[in-house]
Amino acid sequence: MSKYTPRLKNDYKDRIALGLKERFQYSSVMQVPRMKKIVLSQGLGDATADKKIIENALTEMTTISGQKAIATYAKKDVSNFKLRKGMPIGAKVTLRGDMMYEFLDRFISVALPRTRDFRGINPKGFDGRGNYNLGIKEQIIFPEIDIDKISRVSGMDITMVTSANTNEEAFELLKEFGLPFKK
Repeated sequence: MSKYTPRLKNDYKDRIALGLKERFQYSSVMQVPRMKKIVLSQGLGDATADKKIIENALTEMTTISGQKAIATYAKKDVSNFKLRKGMPIGAKVTLRGDMMYEFLDRFISVALPRTRDFRGINPKGFDGRGNYNLGIKEQIIFPEIDIDKISRVSGMDITMVTSANTNEEAFELLKEFGLPFKK
């Protein structure tokens, strides 16, 4: 019995890495950019009033990612927002390895096509160092979320960290993985 490896991981090894090596004239396959991690995060400002919001968000993030989400805490007091240092104000989960490839596969092939009025993702989300950020307005695009059980629709930020040195290299890598960028 052979060990299971995610579809996108095999695709990267067999096709994507070799194609990028030729396109950017790398001397070794080890120079080809690769995915390092994917971070899902939610900022929940309303959580200062209601503790249940954080619990629901953590449960949803864990369900979506398949890995336990953790709460993020305020670093300092902000009186205008009724915020105290140490209060939970968000949720995040960091995916690496096989879990990352599994999430990316489900995100590209299942979740993104379920987005309302979807015309592709914005190619301007790169940060200059080869990382890509995008925001999702509704967590209900993920099939793991049962629409009847959610109390409120909330968005999340997805950060894809690559080993690419430039935006162009990262763009080509993510395009090869199948991310549908707008023209």
